[in-house]
Amino acid sequence: MSVIKKSHLFEIVSKDCAGRIGRLETPHGVIETPAILPVVNPLHQSIPPSELREIGAEGLVTNSYIIHRNRELRSAVLEVGVHRSLGFNGPIMTDSGSYQLSQYGSLDLSSREIVEFQAAIASDIGVPLDIPTPPNATFSRASRELDVTLERLREAISIERGEMLLAGTIQGSTFTELRRRASEEASRLGFDLYPIGAVVPLMESYRYRDLVQVIVASKEGLSPAAPVHLFGAGHPMIFALAVALGCDLFDSAAYALYAKDGRYMTSRGTYHIEDLRYLPCSCPICSTHTRGELAGDEGLIARHNLHVSFEEIRLVKQCIRDGSLWELVEERCRAHPSLLAGLKAAVSHSDWIERVDRMPKSTFFYSGPESARRSEVQRFKRYQKRFELRGRVLIKEKDDVVDDLDDFDYVMDFKPPFGAYPALLRESYPFNAEVTVWDHEAVLVAIENVRELIESNPDASFTLKKPGWVEEDLIKELEEYALVV
Repeated sequence: MSVIKKSHLFEIVSKDCAGRIGRLETPHGVIETPAILPVVNPLHQSIPPSELREIGAEGLVTNSYIIHRNRELRSAVLEVGVHRSLGFNGPIMTDSGSYQLSQYGSLDLSSREIVEFQAAIASDIGVPLDIPTPPNATFSRASRELDVTLERLREAISIERGEMLLAGTIQGSTFTELRRRASEEASRLGFDLYPIGAVVPLMESYRYRDLVQVIVASKEGLSPAAPVHLFGAGHPMIFALAVALGCDLFDSAAYALYAKDGRYMTSRGTYHIEDLRYLPCSCPICSTHTRGELAGDEGLIARHNLHVSFEEIRLVKQCIRDGSLWELVEERCRAHPSLLAGLKAAVSHSDWIERVDRMPKSTFFYSGPESARRSEVQRFKRYQKRFELRGRVLIKEKDDVVDDLDDFDYVMDFKPPFGAYPALLRESYPFNAEVTVWDHEAVLVAIENVRELIESNPDASFTLKKPGWVEEDLIKELEEYALVV
């Protein structure tokens, strides 16, 4: 496939919504995004890193602060490098210890020392020590801690680090103006990767609406070609939505942490293994073991959790290639009310998504009120201003039979949620959309668009053949603009 964009070490090869398939070059190989990088504890590995590669991991994340504070381990890793130490020859990203900072309040290392140590152990992607401001912090605290993070980013960009890529983490709690400011400043400094930090508490408390706002605000301050990492996002139920908003990399220890509690991941949510009578999965673990065997072995559950996570990432990639990512997002977000709230928040940013979305793509499937505000509908709303109509214009449903068509200069089809468009385009994308149920929201958006079309063409007279199924009060709004028959 031809290259769409290239930004230094990140090459975008396919797009859908704000999501993309990309190639991130690192000193130890290329990561094809979107990708999930499993977190490996350098002191205790529930699954050997070499096996992670076999399961599907293109890279992994480990913690440089944990390595540094263990004198014996630090000495060994400095001698042979983090790749040989972990037994993994692919890309490795090292976290700075900001999670430990959020837990303990302070660390015995400076950000400079941590970045220099990451370079010394040959990390592929290093991270400065940012301040992870939690949700519900006051604005003054979030702003103050963001200032510290930005100062550390400025320091880190000047450190000699060899081939190591450097990540500039975006902080700012749930304040969108702070997130936007952070991403704009980090973008000016010029990092190789931009993680969005301190979002785990939002996901743990199912605050997906707030998560969407944080992601979009952070993305708005970055170049559309910049690779973005969503720190701590490791559950498959969130991947489609996060990718559609432009996140490229994910990491999480959730596969192992959930397994310790007997929690079994699926793309629709999480089950406790003891509550399952059947295993709703055909991964290599579930197809060769019984539920009872999994219940007694956290290693098996962890492996299943990884398999289902990589499976979801592969499905997301295929949907990007097919141009059907938003259909997958709507399907996944109806698995939980809080995810549906996240979907509604995402739809409110359709104007932003439309600016980076591709055209055309696969068939538009209308699946509910959220579909009425999709980026394709927003794009049509903008494009219809280009229609220059004069004379008599008829707007009707596609299959309506009209005897006196010759009396009209233009014939337009009416189809929610778009509105009116030239009948000759009815088989073109997106007007070939599959819309089997026209709900109130779809009709409302269509009527709004028709009104704007009429207002922008004062030299034309419009006749609307009223669909019998449209609510009378909605059509009544158009009677002052058009002849409704």
